Amino acid sequence: MMHMTFYWGKKVTILIDSWKTDSWTSYFLSLLACLVAAALYQYLENRRIRLKLLAGGRRPSPAPEIRAPLLRWGVAGDKEKLGVKFAEAVLFGVNSAIGYLLMLAVMSFNGGVFLAIAVGLTIGYFFFRNEGENDALVVDNNSCACA
Repeated sequence: MMHMTFYWGKKVTILIDSWKTDSWTSYFLSLLACLVAAALYQYLENRRIRLKLLAGGRRPSPAPEIRAPLLRWGVAGDKEKLGVKFAEAVLFGVNSAIGYLLMLAVMSFNGGVFLAIAVGLTIGYFFFRNEGENDALVVDNNSCACA
């Protein structure tokens, strides 16, 4: 029977039928795996953002220009940009998959799994996502009418 409200206990099924816990040891190891997966999610998100910043994806152009993305394939230097774009897309896909799996694990409605994932995301953010991202943000179009 699937729980529809939060419950506390060592017996939980996480993601698939073969990942069931029935002892405190298996429950603790499962919580540890959820915590590590949540921290890994933040680490991969940090790597994706860093890759984008290092590739110059956030630098505004001095003047607005009209871009035709389908016509840019023949320009010199696009192979490097294409490689970076591909790496960003792969990181995004892997990170999205991990995020959805974490969401589904929380939907087991076990309080311990929920807390392990929340703590893992917090720890991951503290160690990986907290290193100066705000300094790298650039406002592209400031719509403030202030002087």
